[in-house]
Amino acid sequence: MKHIIIGTAGHIDHGKTTLIKTLTGKETDTLKEEKDRGISINLGFTYFDLPSGKRAGIIDVPGHEKFVKNMLAGISSIDVVLLVIAADEGIMPQTREHFEILQLLNVKKGIIVLTKCDLVDDEWVEMIKNDIKEEFKETFLSDAPIHEVSSKTKKGFESLIDDIEKLTNEVEPKDTEGHFRLPVDRVFTIKGFGTVVTGTIISGRVTVGDNIEIYPSKTVTKVRGIRIHDEPCEVGEAGQRCAINLANVKVDEVNRGNVIARENIMEPSYNIDCNLYYLKSADKPLVNRQRVRVYHGTEEVIARVVILDKEELKPGESAYVQLRLEKQITAQRNDRYVLRSYSPMITIAGGTIIEPVAKKAKRFDEKYIEELKVKESGKSHSILENIVKKLSSTYPDKQTIIKSLGKNLENIDEELENLLKDSIIVKLTASENNIYVHKDFVKEKINQIEELLTEYHKKNPLKFGMSKEEVKNKVFGKSLKQKNYDEILMVLEERKIIKVTSKFISLYIFEIAYNKEQERIKNFILEEYKVSKYNCPKVSDLSAKEKDKSAFKMVFESLLDQEALIKLSEDCILEIENYKRGKELIVNYIKDNNSINASKTRELLETNRKYAVALLEHLDAIKVTKRVENDRILY
Repeated sequence: MKHIIIGTAGHIDHGKTTLIKTLTGKETDTLKEEKDRGISINLGFTYFDLPSGKRAGIIDVPGHEKFVKNMLAGISSIDVVLLVIAADEGIMPQTREHFEILQLLNVKKGIIVLTKCDLVDDEWVEMIKNDIKEEFKETFLSDAPIHEVSSKTKKGFESLIDDIEKLTNEVEPKDTEGHFRLPVDRVFTIKGFGTVVTGTIISGRVTVGDNIEIYPSKTVTKVRGIRIHDEPCEVGEAGQRCAINLANVKVDEVNRGNVIARENIMEPSYNIDCNLYYLKSADKPLVNRQRVRVYHGTEEVIARVVILDKEELKPGESAYVQLRLEKQITAQRNDRYVLRSYSPMITIAGGTIIEPVAKKAKRFDEKYIEELKVKESGKSHSILENIVKKLSSTYPDKQTIIKSLGKNLENIDEELENLLKDSIIVKLTASENNIYVHKDFVKEKINQIEELLTEYHKKNPLKFGMSKEEVKNKVFGKSLKQKNYDEILMVLEERKIIKVTSKFISLYIFEIAYNKEQERIKNFILEEYKVSKYNCPKVSDLSAKEKDKSAFKMVFESLLDQEALIKLSEDCILEIENYKRGKELIVNYIKDNNSINASKTRELLETNRKYAVALLEHLDAIKVTKRVENDRILY
């Protein structure tokens, strides 16, 4: 499912918070000081149910110039911006600064919302709209719709909502297959629960019970609980606003700006190599080693800009730079960042991180700069990625990839590791040689499995799921080795996408729902098998007691699918707890006496020879026991 985050931007007192309240019915200014002063100071969070039923997260940012650092902490993860401009004032300084920040962060979708239209006449509105079109021509907002609204009269909101819906449909889906990463924007404690962090998941997914790490401190913790839009959830995915309850972490051990991610997946650093674009609006050149404020994710860090390939930067110019930070940050290749001057605090530049863990570089080192150009272009990275993508359906190992490249890439191990680190490819390790597949291939297969199982559950509401072999053949084909298939299923089960038994696969969210009559039949069958223990009744005898033979058959087969009943042979079926107990009795007897035979099993279970032999042969088949002449020993 596509998850969307909408953010506001714009000058102070232009009606951003009131706009969101009118759209959602929810107040995002929660601090007493915000309500007393009538301005937003911190980030505000809520959600919005679109007409299609899709739920979008909303981030409200403060407009005051003193709180731009709070604005940056929220705006870094949005998909669609509502750039708010008051009709009675028009474009103001923070309108421009917020817009520059949006461009530096590569936000691509937006709507211009002209608020307070009830305070001005139509002629004034048209003049302001012309100013807006001139201001934003040749930018990502050049063709953006301009909506005239009034939160007081509710004018214009219906068409605004329609356009929000339209834009959210155009947003590219987030990378749910990458490694989990969440920049922290709030930290607090809840009595009885402990420390809670909130943020927007920017890649991957997280599940209750997962081990995760807090960076840069590298504190390892566990996910105790997840809430999304104030509702408890088992799983959070990229593009969702998420609150995570952390186990055994004190509230002072995590801060805004920290990153929560999978264990051992990232490395904090004091040095990052970047490309940098210096804004045309800057009033003087950027000099080497100038002190600046770096904004990455939700973090603000003081740094020095070491310009690697120029003496200084004039407004509108670009360069390769190394940011030498006063405290570590945890970043990833291709992350965006923004620079503001140290004092006065004005937005001056931004760009993309090329190397998130860099060694100290010398200026004008041609070899180092060439390496940065190669990393920036992603040339070797891209060629290798495309080869893996092309070969994914054949499940290639390293030698197959090298053969397809047509040469033995000198640093192929390092490049494969980089692709793995960036979660662009996935490594399967269960077979003798590691197999590499592209994340898009994995995503495609997950979608196929979900569609296949959804259709199956609709047609077979009382069956646990499809056979594992049928799913394998329909989704992965026969060329995928069984060990790797089982490895994939295990990962999908851990992610709570599917549930797996020894024979069947179902969607994780699927539950068999019996009607009243089916529930009665289920309880009748289970009770009969529980009471009979190891002298199981005949299926035909139980069926004869029911009027609706078809309903009995469906319920009976569903109990076998769910492994509530275990079929040892055509005539021998055991209730699951009896089966486990019988297995335990036999294993313990062998441990104490070295072996067991059919006669002793019959006595032990108080059953007949036929059923005793059926259980022993089953334990042989699953390699719990092994037959030696007329006896069984442990396998």
